[in-house]
Order: sequence, then structure tokens, then C-alpha cells
Amino acid sequence: MQNKQLLDYMENLIPARSNQISEIEQYAKENEVPIMELIGIEALLQLLRIQQPKKILEVGTAIGYSALRMAEVLPSSQIITIERDEQRHLVAKENVKKLKRESQIVLLYGDALELESIVKQYGPFDAIFIDAAKGQYQKFFDLYSQFLTNDGIVYTDNILFHGLVAEEEIDSRNLRQLVCKIRNYNQWLMENQDYHTAILPVGDGIAISKKRG
Repeated sequence: MQNKQLLDYMENLIPARSNQISEIEQYAKENEVPIMELIGIEALLQLLRIQQPKKILEVGTAIGYSALRMAEVLPSSQIITIERDEQRHLVAKENVKKLKRESQIVLLYGDALELESIVKQYGPFDAIFIDAAKGQYQKFFDLYSQFLTNDGIVYTDNILFHGLVAEEEIDSRNLRQLVCKIRNYNQWLMENQDYHTAILPVGDGIAISKKRG
């Protein structure tokens, strides 16, 4: 992972976001809501600009930050996004309404592992973005990749988990178990014969899994 001086330099190069987006970033910081790191989301948005997906499924809305950023750069795309935390879901609804993206972003409330039949109605999807409970990443991938188009791409965030995936010793048992699950997911992705996967060490690490032809 890059050192802080380099990260600061890169972040300072990124154009300022709108006041409304900046307010969401500030809210996330003050309320300790995990949203994508700035460099990470800028990389994701550039990949999406290149891909130009018409339908995106996001697993893990939080307060709607990444969905709104995606909607901003892909105004013709529809985004279906799932959140299981009621308070965050309600804040996301407020944010989507405030930015007038109700017609573009569909907010689903509930556990992503239990919403398959509902999500299916909105598919197929050109892109799937996984950014929810890290211990469930493979289950999310298995469940929703069936609704991916033939040329579809799955993007997964946080797969380097603050660099802990490379640490040999982790004191906390719970943290050690979570890191083990992320490592297993990364290994599974790289060995999956149905996808070409590359890992980008930007933000907290993004995996890009493209369906094989």
C-alpha cells in the first residue's frame, strides 16, 4: 500500500466533489460510516466509465455514497443497491432524494443473502459491486453472479483490508478469522476458472473479475 505522503499527493490531485457529495463524505467521517476511500472510488468510477454498464447491482449501500457517485458518472445507468442496516438505509434514501436520483437508484432494504428473488427481477446486470460484510463475500459472489451478463464484471472492494491480508501475525482472534476469510476469497477468485481476476492495490484493494468468454 502507498505511503501517506504519496496518498495525500494523489488525493490532492482529485477534483473537488460537489457540495452535496462532500457533505455525505463529511457525514460518513463524523459518524464512522465506512465508505470507499477517495482514491479507490475514483479508480472504480474510471473502470465503470470504460465499461459503461447499463445495470449495476451494489451489495452494501451504507449511506448511498458509492451508488450516488456511480449514478453521477453513468447518468444512463440504473443502480440496484442493497443495505441491511435500517438507519443507514434511511440515510441513503434521504441522500438519494436530496440529489434527485430516485429514478436512477433503487434502494432495497434487507439482508442481501435473503433478497435473491427480488434482485432477480431487476437483472441481468452488467456489473456487480460487492462492498458489504467481508466474511460473506464469496456467498454474495456465488448468489448474484448468476445474474451477470456474459460480458459482465464483478468488482469487490476491501480485499486487501488495510494491508492485514499480508500480515503473518494478528493478535485479535475475531480479526484473524475475518482476515482468513478475505484471504480465502481472494485465493478463490484468482483460481476461479469462470473469471479472469486482477487485484488493484488502490484504496483498500479492488478485485476486478471479468467473465471468461
